[in-house]
Amino acid sequence: MTTTEPPRVRATRPTPPSRTRTDTAPTTPVEAPSKSTPRRPRAAKASEEGAADKPAKRGLAARVSLGRVFAPVPSEFLLIASTALLLTAFGLVMVLSATSAIAASRGEAPWEDVIKQAAFAAIALPLMFIASRLPISFFKKMAWPALIFGVAFQLLVFTPLGHSADGNRNWITIAGFQAQPSEFLKLGLALWVAYVLFRKRTLLTKWQHVFIPLVPVAGFAIATVLAGEDLGTAMILVLIVLGALFFSGVRLRIFVLPAIFAAGAVAVLAVTSPDRMRRFMSFLNPNCLADYYNDCYQPLHGIWGLASGGLFGLGLGNSREKYDWLPAAANDYIFAIVGEELGLIGCAVVLALFALFAVGAFHIIRKTDDPFVRIAAGGITVWIVGQALINVGVVLRVFPVLGVPLPFMSQGGTSLLSVLVACGVLLAFARSLPESVARREAKIAEARAARERAKLRAVR
Repeated sequence: MTTTEPPRVRATRPTPPSRTRTDTAPTTPVEAPSKSTPRRPRAAKASEEGAADKPAKRGLAARVSLGRVFAPVPSEFLLIASTALLLTAFGLVMVLSATSAIAASRGEAPWEDVIKQAAFAAIALPLMFIASRLPISFFKKMAWPALIFGVAFQLLVFTPLGHSADGNRNWITIAGFQAQPSEFLKLGLALWVAYVLFRKRTLLTKWQHVFIPLVPVAGFAIATVLAGEDLGTAMILVLIVLGALFFSGVRLRIFVLPAIFAAGAVAVLAVTSPDRMRRFMSFLNPNCLADYYNDCYQPLHGIWGLASGGLFGLGLGNSREKYDWLPAAANDYIFAIVGEELGLIGCAVVLALFALFAVGAFHIIRKTDDPFVRIAAGGITVWIVGQALINVGVVLRVFPVLGVPLPFMSQGGTSLLSVLVACGVLLAFARSLPESVARREAKIAEARAARERAKLRAVR
C-alpha cells in the first residue's frame, strides 16, 4: 500500500486568492495558531500600542509644530522684511541727526524726538510680524471694519480733538500724543477696495459693477481727507484706488475713466485754492530766487542741501540746513538731509532699498493665485512706493510741495506705524504664495525622516 505525502504549503509567501474566483478558501491551513499561546484581542493590542506610542506622538507633534513656526519662508518675505527693517533703522538715525540741533537750541535733550520715534517703531515692528502670521481669510473679514474704523478715526479731526498744522486740519491730540488718522485710512481703503473687487471679479467687465459701490464709498473716504485741506494724502488715497483697479484686471477703458476723473478733481482743487495755486506756480517759476522769502524758500533750501552733499556728503550729523534753515527737515524733507550728510551714495542706498522692496512686492503680485492678494498687494505697493517717489520728487523739485512723508524714514509715529503694519500684510501674503521647489523638497525630506524615526521606534 502506497502512502501519499500531504502537499507542502509555503508559509512565507501565500498566494492571494484571485478577485474573480467564487470558490471557497483552501481547506489546508497556512499556519495554525498554537493552542498553548492564547491570542490577544485586536482591540487590547491596539490600545497597548497606542498607550506605548502616546509620548512619542506628542513629541513628534511638538517637533512638527515647532517646525512650522521656523519653516523656511519665501524670498519675497525676506526681501520685504529686511528692507523694511533697514529703512526703519536708517530713518531713526536720520531723525536723530535732523532733530538734535533744534532740540538742543530749545534746551531739550538731543535724543528726545528720536526716542518718541523709536517707541512707535518698538510697537510697530512686533505688530508687523504678528500681522505676517495671520491667514488671508482674516484680512478679507477685516476689510469692512478696517475702512469703517479708518473713516470714523479720520472724522475725529473735525471734533475738539482735531487741530490744524501747516494749513491742514488732519491731526488729533489724545492724552498729549498727536496722531494723523488719514495714515490708517490708507491701509483700510486698500483692503476694502481689494475685497470689493475680489467679490466682483466675475462682473468687472461691466462698468456699473466696477463703479458701485467702489466710487461712492472711496470718494466719501477721500472727501473726509480733502475736507481737512490735505491734498497730498488725498492724492495717495486716489493712487491706492487706481492701483487696485489696475491689478484687478479691469478693462483699460474702465480704468481710464477713474484716472481722468481723479486728474480733473486734483486740477480743480488746485485752481480753486489760492494757497495750492501759489505753490504750484512757484514750482513752475524758472527764477525761483526772485521769490526766495515766500513759496520758494523751502524748495530752494532742499535743493541746496542735496547739492552741498556732493558724492560722499558732509558726514553724518554735519548738516547745515538742519539748523532751522530747512523747514520740516525731519519730516517731508528728510531726504534732503540724507543727501547733505551722506551725499549721492546715501541717496542711492535709500533708493536701492525702496527698489528692492518694490521687487519683493511685485513678485507677490506676480506669483499669487488669489485675486484678493494680488489686488491688495498692488494697492499697498502703489501706496508705499508711490509715496516714496512723490516725496523724493518734491525734494528734487520735480513735483510741487505736497506735504507727504517719506515712508519708514520721516519723523511721525502714525506714518511709521501704518506703513509697518501694511508691510506685515504683505508678509502674510508672501507666506500664502505657492510652495517653491526648495520648500517642497524640504518637506519631503522631513516626512522621510519622520518615517525613519517611526520605524526605529517600532523595532525597539
